[in-house]
Amino acid sequence: MRCPFCGKLDSRVLDTRPVEDSTVTRRRRECAECGRRFTSYERIELMPLTVIKKDGRRERFARKKLLEGMLRACEKRPIALQVLEEAAGEIEYALHHAGGGEISSQRLGEMVMDKLRAIDEVAYVRFASVYRQFKDVSKFLEELESLLEDRGPSGRRGN
Repeated sequence: MRCPFCGKLDSRVLDTRPVEDSTVTRRRRECAECGRRFTSYERIELMPLTVIKKDGRRERFARKKLLEGMLRACEKRPIALQVLEEAAGEIEYALHHAGGGEISSQRLGEMVMDKLRAIDEVAYVRFASVYRQFKDVSKFLEELESLLEDRGPSGRRGN
């Protein structure tokens, strides 16, 4: 593994641990040349996933884009990055295990909304308002009413 600080190829592994449901291995390394420490991640390379956009274009699935969209929805909310990374990992895992290698952007958006709804209602509404492109306030209110119905009379989610 090349050191990101000095560029030398000799480093030793100090610590190894599984993350994201053991689908990724995190390694803490130390460069033999400069002595600086850095972290690397090792992930199994699976068949590439393709997202079919609304206009019919096909685009390679990018976990980074998925996570960025979730982060935007959760901006200024008390949600740990690790929670969102786990949710993104669960979505990616489900996509790979569904088979086929292709998914519509609509289905992917629904999967993200399901995860966000369970994590944070405000983040869910933010994402849904952009994803569903509400044309007027009445559609937005319908979504809020649906969310409130799911909470039930106690004010808590009825999961």
